[in-house]
Amino acid sequence: MPDPKTIGFVFVEGFADWEFGLLSASAVEWFGARAVALSPDCNAVRSMAGFLLTPERGIAADENADLDAVAVIGSDLWPSPEAPDMSPLLSAVARRGGVVGGICGGTLPLARAGLFAQAKHTSNGRDWILTHLPDYAGRERYADVQHALADGRIISAPGSAPGTFAHAFLSTLYPERGAELADMKALYAREHLSAS
Repeated sequence: MPDPKTIGFVFVEGFADWEFGLLSASAVEWFGARAVALSPDCNAVRSMAGFLLTPERGIAADENADLDAVAVIGSDLWPSPEAPDMSPLLSAVARRGGVVGGICGGTLPLARAGLFAQAKHTSNGRDWILTHLPDYAGRERYADVQHALADGRIISAPGSAPGTFAHAFLSTLYPERGAELADMKALYAREHLSAS
């Protein structure tokens, strides 16, 4: 049996509680991945709801050389001048063929790293991303949709789309696991179908 894939989840102060749970739990429970929490300087961070998360690692590229994928979780910190520079880590994972994803404000570090230059992508709205990064490379590839997008091994999503973010991310990381991916998608969709 192959070694489990390792996914780094990047959390900063004020991270969005709802944006990572479907991805992290599904990756571990359904696909046998190892989920690792990262934060700047390996400092504990609080979620929007006030929950305290203690990470295992910092965000330096050299301490995360084992990552097969990285997911940047949204926070109101990402648009601010205090946002950490994620470019070295994101670029390193992308260069070795890993999956790189961002949801909500977590799409801004991908844009800053130049990962949208050749990738169709989305975020919290065209006006929102252009307000924060008016000249980012690849802005002409923006798609104003309400669900996650995967282009190559780059995944992006608005903050309102944690379900499609999880599915797109895991479909890219585990393309050979079609049956489990279909089951997972059906499970996520069930609550919306039953409420219609």
